[in-house]
Amino acid sequence: MNETHQVHEFEPEYEKDSKILILGSFPSVKSREVKFYYGHPKNRFWKLLAALYDDHKPQTIEEKKMFLKAHKIALWDVIESCDIIGSSDSSIRNVVPNDIAEVLAQTNINKIYANGKTAEKLYKKYIEPVTRQEITGLPSTSPANAACSFERLMEVWKQILTVE
Repeated sequence: MNETHQVHEFEPEYEKDSKILILGSFPSVKSREVKFYYGHPKNRFWKLLAALYDDHKPQTIEEKKMFLKAHKIALWDVIESCDIIGSSDSSIRNVVPNDIAEVLAQTNINKIYANGKTAEKLYKKYIEPVTRQEITGLPSTSPANAACSFERLMEVWKQILTVE
């Protein structure tokens, strides 16, 4: 598979009263196809959030947007554009970061989380020097992170519930 230059094609999801921001690295091939976050059916993101918030797992994009709004969660990715092979974070090159500061200025976000090590590393490199806001890394919900059980994800991710 060849490396290709990809541009993030969908907007950040947030409301003025969003309290937390969850950042991925860059959308997977499947997410780019459906034009929304965590679109791969094997990604555990939506199942995990539904379990943490004791809510129904959203199915449609509209349900996912309503879920995020109800729980004051903002979603975006660290990368605006990059060279990438398929969905492989390890292949990411020539990163152009998103303007996360713009979203922070328009919201009540007081805690930022990274969904996976690549998002955390790239945020610290490109965005933290600008925003001066720290990020907390969480294990990736990606099916590529199969070594991390759902129970382990629940244990670590439950800290997002404590944000006021």
